[in-house]
Amino acid sequence: MKSYLELFGFGRDTGVDVGDEMHGSIPDPVWKEKTKNEDWYLGDTYHMAIGQGDILVTPLQMTNATSSIANGGKLYKPRFVHEVVDENDKVLETKKPEAIREGFISGKNLEIVRRGMRQAVTSGSARSLNDLPVAVSGKTGTAQFGPDEKKYHGWFTSFAPSDKPQIALTILIESSGGGDVTAVPI
Repeated sequence: MKSYLELFGFGRDTGVDVGDEMHGSIPDPVWKEKTKNEDWYLGDTYHMAIGQGDILVTPLQMTNATSSIANGGKLYKPRFVHEVVDENDKVLETKKPEAIREGFISGKNLEIVRRGMRQAVTSGSARSLNDLPVAVSGKTGTAQFGPDEKKYHGWFTSFAPSDKPQIALTILIESSGGGDVTAVPI
């Protein structure tokens, strides 16, 4: 599972064109033994499968992975700079999109995920977005953190329009509650 998550850019730097970035963490049995001096249990695998447990990802990693789902399976190096211009608005440099990898997920599997993300908006936890003038596909998330079992970060990652995506977006509201209640309305 870890190697597949890494194909989507989780657990490593994205290469974004700004200073330092956090790379997150995708646990595995070796990591758990080294970090916690504990064995890996089947429950750890279950937690990973639903994005819980010791997984740490950044909003940028989540947006980049969502973008790769939306665009048909290409993972790009994210960037904040599109053009460099001088004081007269003359374009000095244009940054071209740079693919990190492609072809790492089948079209069939992508379609299943995209359909599920659309259903999250039409009839699931993000259904409050179903009446927007543009069709949105997305996924809510609620990440428990800290020793108190009542602390949550609310997540929502999405792309639109659903049929011809032009944008991917992730909302993270820290210490807020469930993503369906806190992140989706934004």
